[in-house]
Amino acid sequence: MKAIKRYALVLVSGVLLLLFYYGGLHMNYGSIRIPPLSRRSLRSFVNSDDINYDYDVHIAPSQRRDSRNNLYKNSKCRMETCFDFSLCKKGFKVYVYQSSSKVSQSYNNILTSIRESRYYTNNPKEACLFVLSLDTLDRDVLSPGYIQELEYKITSLPYWNNGRNHVIFNLYSGTWPDYFEEFGFNLGYAIMAKASFTKKNFRTGFDISLPLFPKDHPQKRGAPGEMAGNNFPLTGKYFMVFKGKRYLTGIGSDTRNALHHVHNGKDIILLTTCKHGKNWKKLMDSRCNSDNAEFEKYDYQALLHNSTFCLVPRGRRLGSFRFLEALQAACIPVLLSNGWELPFSEVIDWDRATIEGDERLLLQVPSITRSITNERILALRQQSQFLWETYFSSLEKIISTTFEIIKDRINREKARHLLVWNTPPGALAIDPKYSTDLSTYPFFKIALSMPLSAKFTAVILATSPIYSSAAPIIKLIKSINQSTNVAQVIVLWHVEHPLPPKTRWPTTYFPLTVVEGGTKQIGDRFKPVSMIKTDAVLSLDEDTVLTTDEIDFAFSVWKSFPDRIVGYPARSHYWDEGQHRWAYTSKWTNEYSMVLTGAAFYHRYYHHLYSETLPKVLLDHVNSINNCEDILMNFLVASVTHLPPIKVSQRKCYKQLLMGDDPKGKSSWRSPDHFLQRQNCMNLFAENFGTMPLTRSQMRLDPQLYQDPVGNFRRRYRQIELVNDGCKPS
Repeated sequence: MKAIKRYALVLVSGVLLLLFYYGGLHMNYGSIRIPPLSRRSLRSFVNSDDINYDYDVHIAPSQRRDSRNNLYKNSKCRMETCFDFSLCKKGFKVYVYQSSSKVSQSYNNILTSIRESRYYTNNPKEACLFVLSLDTLDRDVLSPGYIQELEYKITSLPYWNNGRNHVIFNLYSGTWPDYFEEFGFNLGYAIMAKASFTKKNFRTGFDISLPLFPKDHPQKRGAPGEMAGNNFPLTGKYFMVFKGKRYLTGIGSDTRNALHHVHNGKDIILLTTCKHGKNWKKLMDSRCNSDNAEFEKYDYQALLHNSTFCLVPRGRRLGSFRFLEALQAACIPVLLSNGWELPFSEVIDWDRATIEGDERLLLQVPSITRSITNERILALRQQSQFLWETYFSSLEKIISTTFEIIKDRINREKARHLLVWNTPPGALAIDPKYSTDLSTYPFFKIALSMPLSAKFTAVILATSPIYSSAAPIIKLIKSINQSTNVAQVIVLWHVEHPLPPKTRWPTTYFPLTVVEGGTKQIGDRFKPVSMIKTDAVLSLDEDTVLTTDEIDFAFSVWKSFPDRIVGYPARSHYWDEGQHRWAYTSKWTNEYSMVLTGAAFYHRYYHHLYSETLPKVLLDHVNSINNCEDILMNFLVASVTHLPPIKVSQRKCYKQLLMGDDPKGKSSWRSPDHFLQRQNCMNLFAENFGTMPLTRSQMRLDPQLYQDPVGNFRRRYRQIELVNDGCKPS
């Protein structure tokens, strides 16, 4: 009997041990694996069925009401059911209604961005999308900018058609005390582009979730991200920060009222103030005085730029200005806003740039974020800078992103892959009209391990007649002919004289094509896209002086930097404090920011971007003065890549004097007017781009700089060592 009891005891003990083991109750903390952090890192222990992702998870059920049926009468709208694709067969054009109605500065900036964009048309019959001229940004009835009787005004529009193919922009909806999504008019079939969108009301694949941006958000390209170039140290003086209003009652109050539990006054600085609104003194609690005093001790900008993580709790509405501020400052956003549909969530993978938590699990935030490795901190910060600069730094980019998302929905067979949206240089730099094959773009060649074309196409701009075999263009073609890397040469004949006979042209082993006619404008040098079959384009002026070795060496360098301009004549820019404007200089220094296209390699895709995406006002200006096309191409490439060009070799002069002139020369590029025009171009381009995109560099690649004992690479380009053009710095 005793034996039976002993066996039973052993059996029971064994069962308990098995339950203990397989039930996951390990006590070896060193073996616990923390799951990869993502937007779901701060796990909730609440049954998901009990979660109501409404504006505020803390309000009582009696206060909640479903306003969706009232506001989104077509709540099941999808592009297939509520959008007229037939209107877009003529292309993707956006029409803005004409009106004399007064609008806010923010909405005026939105409309201006649309009218100045390549999407705009003033002909409603060729429009794919329609945008109201009536200001719908602020639909808070307590706001001074609230428009009364908007329903009647909208439905009276001639092309309203119950909202079909219309895009309505909104930043604020609803009002005190519940802030439900009330707009004061029926959306019909319109697409809502809205900030603070709830997951509940967001119509996936139809609506657009916008960021909440301030009134002074720049209209054009805006400021760059503020992450230091060397990215070190990875962590700032503070670990996590927040500074903002504390709501004493109503929606949004619970989350911010609880922040003091996490604030430690050392590396976690979470500051709130009660000083806002007219009645704050009547509502102040026992903590207000101490909170207000602590609030005044710290400068917000100093906190923002010296912290690793920035807490982004919801305000009265789900969105917050802190979101964009954190992105720009490379302070990793930690989001506490349950049920918020993040901006452009359809295409942006926010797991790579933010940490999303749960408002009800605030106390878990410090321990979870402290477990993030330095490697991931660096990746999150870098991605935040890319997203800020590409999609959020200006209203122009926010609007372009909105329209490009809709355009991808319309042309799904040409829609850009999520990889493109979330990888530099981003989807706005990729035009599906050019190609849907990523391997045809310079940005993805190396990333996708795709080989570049083994040869290049030379495009020569000819503006002078050919009188003899000693003409500069003849010498240039002979130098190109000795290269084994050339596939073809295209000569753009911009000369009033007729073409010389074939006997005047040198014999070449590659196809030589002369293109006559056309507009004979200087911008034409970037147009022959269809004729170019190679990735690399060698752009040349007719009077360029380069040896074959210089051409081949530049081509070998370009194949390592296919997204950049690589070439010889370098120039720079600087800020003239006395004139308070940008200045252009050709003086020889160790620093440069442009490589002129009179002797440079670049990818043929930039021909497409130049001709198809640049504002017409810039193209017309360049053609009217017959100058500055090379500067404009540098602006374009720098704005896309955020990288400097590559200067090769040591040559200072790359042009020869035409017609045997004296050292001062009579070539247009030496004239004072030519230089003054280029000064003016710098400022016109910078104003139109909204910023100065050019990036300075001191790197120069030269085979003579390779002084290692094995000189095989250096000896491949012996002609470069013999170059001595006797040119003095100018």
